[in-house]
Amino acid sequence: MSPPWPKGKKLVHLDLKGAPPRVEYLHRLIELFSQLGVDGLLVEYEDMFPYEGELHLLQATAQASYSRAEVLSIQEAAKARGMEVIPLVQTYGHMEFVLKHRPLWHLREVPHCVGTLNPHKEEGVKLVMEMLRQVVELHPDLSTIHIGADEVYTLGEGEDSKLWLASTGCTVEQLFLSHVTKVVKAIKETWPDMNIIMWDDMMRGMSQDTLKASGLVGLVQPMLWDYTPDLDVDKTVSLLEKYCSAGMSDLWAASSFKGSTFVHTCVTSTQRHVDNHLQWLKVAASLSAAINMKGMAITGWQR
Repeated sequence: MSPPWPKGKKLVHLDLKGAPPRVEYLHRLIELFSQLGVDGLLVEYEDMFPYEGELHLLQATAQASYSRAEVLSIQEAAKARGMEVIPLVQTYGHMEFVLKHRPLWHLREVPHCVGTLNPHKEEGVKLVMEMLRQVVELHPDLSTIHIGADEVYTLGEGEDSKLWLASTGCTVEQLFLSHVTKVVKAIKETWPDMNIIMWDDMMRGMSQDTLKASGLVGLVQPMLWDYTPDLDVDKTVSLLEKYCSAGMSDLWAASSFKGSTFVHTCVTSTQRHVDNHLQWLKVAASLSAAINMKGMAITGWQR
């Protein structure tokens, strides 16, 4: 029998792109999650958020995005059941829903990659901060935000990046860290008490010294994700210990309940996800007391 998940928050991730549920259905889901012992929602709105002003073009067009009142009602339903809402706003990679729009094409790292932001344009940082500002503003009780930053494809391949790398003598790792640090510090200047979570994958190959020198220690909480049924327990524990030794002792884990297989998958492989969760329980049972495991997000990716 597997050990129970240790003390920490249990989050369910809602990816609202592609086939967003009606708000009434979300309310029923929240009730179910509450009965199952869920502590919070990790909500990735993407184009279903009611962005305003110059960001209005980010709203979905195939169907109406959620209204401001609906976004508030989701939070109220969660709060009534003691559940926290943590918005996930991508700030570097996976910005397809932003950079697909013609007026924003010039902010791509490379023209053919629709998901990665050019980290050298101040306009890009302003865009990200305005997205964050609007989301934070519509979450009045917010204490934690997730800034994404996973799978930053084609990083360093743009002309601006090539010039920056050549002129500074820095590495692609340092290029990644420079943008994330800039965003994180801007968030802390605007909302000093905000807790900031980010995906860990772009930092996995970095040395402890690189992480220590990044400027992110004490400012971000890495969320380590692995959705495979044969997750390597020892390797995962070692990775968590590396982050902890670098000064990042507040850590999160992320498993998956759907959507993390292949782009053409039509039916969820239940056993695959059960096996993944069981491996994560083994990881949790193997952690040292030095690691502050803040909790776990069970992710569900939309296609």
